[in-house]
Amino acid sequence: MVLDVQQLAVDYRGVLGLDRISFQIQPGQLVGIVGPNGAGKSTMLKAMLGLIPAKSGKIQYCTCPLHRQLERVAYVPQRSQIDWDYPITVWNVVMMARTRQLGWFRTPGRPSKEIVKTALERVEMDTLQHRRIGELSGGQQQRVFLARALAQQADLFFFDEPFTGVDQKTEAILIKIFTELRTQGKILLISSHDWGDAITQLDRLLLLNQRLIADGSPQQVMTPENLKQAYGTTLRSPLPPNLDSNLFC
Repeated sequence: MVLDVQQLAVDYRGVLGLDRISFQIQPGQLVGIVGPNGAGKSTMLKAMLGLIPAKSGKIQYCTCPLHRQLERVAYVPQRSQIDWDYPITVWNVVMMARTRQLGWFRTPGRPSKEIVKTALERVEMDTLQHRRIGELSGGQQQRVFLARALAQQADLFFFDEPFTGVDQKTEAILIKIFTELRTQGKILLISSHDWGDAITQLDRLLLLNQRLIADGSPQQVMTPENLKQAYGTTLRSPLPPNLDSNLFC
């Protein structure tokens, strides 16, 4: 049940987007993608899902091409890529996950409705289920799309900048749900350029700037030397000095 990425490269009309990225993720791992703006974090997620063309590379899950089993992947894009003016309710946004699973021409039954209800309760958005998505705050919107990902009942979860523009309550709910999914043996791949305290909750980091600069625990990756390679200047590591390396033990 390993997610295996080998030699993934993306080229934008001669401009390098990703340079032969390779890594593997085991079930039950919470992995963060870090790097400066324009480093290729979103590009990597989209290329893995086939949303943009890759120049080369092989992406497999359970030894089969990932693009042939996308029903097993829940993908939450950046909020800036979503049309928040579209007239749809919170309930219907989350129900879209079940429609995709059942097929567009089948009416969701009681089991799907229970799954949606439970997903909304887990992210504390059940009381706003009849509200239009555009009427919500940024944090509430992010929680709705987290609920949609939960309702999909996927094996792999890809989140692109989920912590951007959210409140502390939403950040806490995101971290709680991510940890629960990890415990269930799911694979989580999460990109962010501004982690804050959430970085201490990760099993692994992939530090990118077109190429993979470092791959390991937060302590191993967020060193002054690696950060200088990624950002081109000396930065202070965002890790607290007393980070417990056995956080999940």
